[in-house]
Amino acid sequence: MSDSRTPEEGSAGSDDSPERPPRYEQVIRWAEYINAQPPEVWGPQQNAVVNGQIESAQAVDVSAEEKKRIREFADETLRAEGETDEKNNSEE
Repeated sequence: MSDSRTPEEGSAGSDDSPERPPRYEQVIRWAEYINAQPPEVWGPQQNAVVNGQIESAQAVDVSAEEKKRIREFADETLRAEGETDEKNNSEE
């Protein structure tokens, strides 16, 4: 499932373009930043991002049927990830 702000891998606007680093590099930069800054600095910044995401999600008008479909997709994805994790752990 994709949203309009997240381009598909390999598409013209995806993260693999030379102008934009891959997401994992952004995550590494964030981890380095929070290690270098006290929680009093990065905490409110992180809260603002999370709150903005929650507000955006709440502003979307989604029918009960769509919510059910999304929940089923999320449950299937989590089950598949759990199966992959279990398989990887058993191979070690």
